Amino acid sequence: MQTQKMVNRVAQGFILLSALALLSVSVMAFSNPQSVMDLVHVQLHNTDAFSSIRGVYGGVGLTLFISLIYLMINDVNKGLAFLSLLWGFYALSRTITVFVEGALGDFGQQWLVTESVFFIIALVLLRANTRAKAVFTV
Repeated sequence: MQTQKMVNRVAQGFILLSALALLSVSVMAFSNPQSVMDLVHVQLHNTDAFSSIRGVYGGVGLTLFISLIYLMINDVNKGLAFLSLLWGFYALSRTITVFVEGALGDFGQQWLVTESVFFIIALVLLRANTRAKAVFTV
């Protein structure tokens, strides 16, 4: 029973870490969309561009944060499965870019590694949490 609690707490911690990472970008996008785009050296030149960054990185990011907090409290395995998809598709998107447009810069390379590691962590925690629950519910 102790192992199940520990695995569940680690999983919740990972979900919280992911949620806070997304929240930080969301807050940045709401307060100053240009600061988000400065990370990749892109200038926003019109209100539609500012609005789009606020919507995608701000609004969608806040929605993801709220959803992850809900899942962390109510269904850790669904939260981990969701993060597996989220981090995995982020990494896949960057990998596609490498093959289609060419090598990533330092920012893209750093995040490809980070997202890939988070994808693996989410999968490992999902499997461990599922197994721990199965062992202790039999």
